[in-house]
Amino acid sequence: MALSGRQVLRLMLAQVCVHSAMTGTRLAAPLLALKLGYSAAAVGVLLALFALSAVFLALPAGRLADRQGLHLPLALAVSAATLGAALAAAWPVFAVLCASALLLGAATNTAQIALQRHIGRLASDAAQRKLAFSWIAIAPAAANFAGPLVAGLLIDRAGPQAGELNGYRWAFGVMAVLPLLCWVMLRGTPRAPVAAAVAGDERASVWDLLGNAAMRRLLLVNWLQSMAWDVHMFVLPLLGHERGLSASVIGALQGAFAVAAALVRMALPLLARRLAEWQVIFGSTLLAACALLAYPWMPGPLGMGACSMVLGVALGAVQPMVMSLLHEVAPIDRQGEAMALRSLTMNASSFTMPMLFGSIGAVIGTGGLFWLVALVLALGARSVPALGTVAARPPEQ
Repeated sequence: MALSGRQVLRLMLAQVCVHSAMTGTRLAAPLLALKLGYSAAAVGVLLALFALSAVFLALPAGRLADRQGLHLPLALAVSAATLGAALAAAWPVFAVLCASALLLGAATNTAQIALQRHIGRLASDAAQRKLAFSWIAIAPAAANFAGPLVAGLLIDRAGPQAGELNGYRWAFGVMAVLPLLCWVMLRGTPRAPVAAAVAGDERASVWDLLGNAAMRRLLLVNWLQSMAWDVHMFVLPLLGHERGLSASVIGALQGAFAVAAALVRMALPLLARRLAEWQVIFGSTLLAACALLAYPWMPGPLGMGACSMVLGVALGAVQPMVMSLLHEVAPIDRQGEAMALRSLTMNASSFTMPMLFGSIGAVIGTGGLFWLVALVLALGARSVPALGTVAARPPEQ
C-alpha cells in the first residue's frame, strides 16, 4: 500500500497534538509544584514520572499496536492524555500532578509507538519507509517547541497576573483539548495490516527479538544516542553554572540544540535519498562524539552554542534511521514490539542517566562526563557498519 504525503502529514500532526500536551504539562507541572512550595527533589520525582510509566508500558503498547493496529491504541492514548491534563486543571495539587505525569507519559509513548508502527507498515518499500520516518521525526521536535510555548504564554497571560493559579488552570485545560484534535487529523487514515492472533496466546517473548544480532546493535546505537542527548540536557546546566552563565544563556544553549535537531530532520528527506541508514548513523555518531569532546574546552557561550548546534544536528539525524532499520530487522508481526523496545531503552535512559551522571560527575567532574560519553560513542560507532547488511536486505512483505 502506497503512503501519500497527505497521510504522512496527518499522522505527523496527530503525534504533535498528543506530544504537545505532554511537553506543555511537563513545563507547567514543575513550575506549579515550585510555586506551591515543593522542593527541587520533589520536582525531580515529578519529572521522572513522565518517563517512568513509559518504561513499564512500552512493551504492552507495542504488542497492542501489533494486534490492533493504530486506532485502538491511539484512542486509549488520547483518552489518557486528555484525562491527565484535565485532572491537573481541575485539581492543581501535587498528588494530582504526579498522576497527570504518569498518564501523559504513558499516553505519549503509546501514541508514538502506534503511529511509528502504522507508518512503517503503510510504506510500500524500504526507500519510502526511510523518507516517511524522516518526516515523522519532525513531530516530536515541533511538539517540544509548541507545547511549552503555549503553556508558558497561558501561565503568564491567562490569569489576572502572570504566574497565578488561573493561568496554570488555563494551560492544563488547553493541553487537555490538544489530544482530541487527533481524531480530526486521522479522519480517512487507512488501516494497516495487523498481526494474526497466536493460538493459545503462545506469543514469543521479547528475548527472541533480542536474540537477533542486528536488533541488539540497533538498540545499542539507540541507547548511545539517548545517553548523549541526556548528558547534554542534564549536564549542560551544571557546566554553565560552573562558568557563571545566566539562566537565559543556558536556556539559549539548550534552544540552539533543539533548533538544530529540528532543522536537520527537515533536511533528512533529502539525505535519505542519497545515503543509506547506516551511513547516516555512523557519521552522526562520530560527529556527536567530536562535539562532546570539544564542549568542555569551549571558553564562552558562543563556542558552547556552536557545539550545541553540532550536537543537535548529529543526534537529530539518527532516530529516523534507527526506526527505518528496526522495521527491516523485526518480524513483520512484531514491528510494534520492536518500536516499543526502542522506546523502552530511551525512557529508561532518561530515567536513570541523570542519577548516574550525578554520581560519576562527583568523581571526574562535569567536563569529564562529556569526555566519557564521547569515548563511549566513539567505541560504539564500530558496530554501526555491520548494519549495512540489514539495509541491503529486501523489505519483508
